[in-house]
Amino acid sequence: MANRTPLFDAHLAANGKIVDFAGWEMPINYGSQIKEHEAVRTDAGMFDVSHMTAVDVRGERATAFFQKLIANDVAKLGFEGKALYSGMLNEAGGVIDDLIVYRTSWGYRVVVNAGTTDKDLAWMGKLAAEFGVTLTPRRDLAMIAVQGPNAIAKAKAARPEAAELIDGLGVFVGLPQGEWFFARTGYTGEDGLEITMPAAEAIPFWNALIAAGVVPAGLGARDTLRLEAGMNLYGNEMDDGVSPLAAGMAWTIAWEPADRDFVGRSVVEAERAERAAGSTTRLKQVGLVYEGKGVLRGHMRVATAAGDGEITSGTFSPTLQVSIAMARVPLAVKVGDAVEVDVRGTLQPARVVKMPFVRNGKKVYE
Repeated sequence: MANRTPLFDAHLAANGKIVDFAGWEMPINYGSQIKEHEAVRTDAGMFDVSHMTAVDVRGERATAFFQKLIANDVAKLGFEGKALYSGMLNEAGGVIDDLIVYRTSWGYRVVVNAGTTDKDLAWMGKLAAEFGVTLTPRRDLAMIAVQGPNAIAKAKAARPEAAELIDGLGVFVGLPQGEWFFARTGYTGEDGLEITMPAAEAIPFWNALIAAGVVPAGLGARDTLRLEAGMNLYGNEMDDGVSPLAAGMAWTIAWEPADRDFVGRSVVEAERAERAAGSTTRLKQVGLVYEGKGVLRGHMRVATAAGDGEITSGTFSPTLQVSIAMARVPLAVKVGDAVEVDVRGTLQPARVVKMPFVRNGKKVYE
């Protein structure tokens, strides 16, 4: 039987079209994916992200635990509330999951993806025992992402008692207020908040957001928005068999100090050396823009002068009115190069661009 979030009844009340997503009954849209996408780009939209799991981590060696567990370094979190994005790697250098870690008054809070929660907790649990830390999955909580140029103002209108706290949040900072947690993070390329609350308070807050003029948005709009923003989706751009270097995540790896031996380091470090030496077999992540007929989709072959690659995610961009994609291609491929994509058996021209495609509602790709 599929799981349901605390907001399931609210989705039905808003005429959400329910689909299965990673074992959860979630809304794909509420009638118009395009309108939901546009609401986030121009005003404010909200997503139920309660299927993701917040995990609180406590213990004297919690910092050392994370320094071993993830490729980024929590020592960079210089104050309570600061957050970072990282891959959690396996011993072969593949990405078990991508996640956000917040420094908190009790230790750390990490948010993991819905489809990987069970394997993440199992993996983390093995290392937690070694470091003597405790992991507490907060399944008693719900999470709503409010995103868009007017998202923060409308979230404050819906939760006025948190207005002062929200006003003080920098980008990629999250702080608690009682059992609520307000983070200035997101997955859309727009400003906004990801707000965690007790499950029983989720529907009243959802309704308050609607009253403040925030538009409910489903998984469909979430995908087109994140793709325009050049943000990875687990299972598409990365998985247990894909390294962070091939998934465009090199910027999330903290190589210093050199003696920090995070899981998978030796393998990824050797791969980095291969790439620096001009490997002809390694792949990298790029953006593609295609202005022809048809839409770029995942798994389409990308033909380049240096060899074949593959699209990992593709869609028609509602903001740009062209088809865009993220792809893995040979290292020799450069921004501006012309490539060809196998669209229904015919090679069609596309152009390699630097991502993101859209940021804060505007075209930014080169």
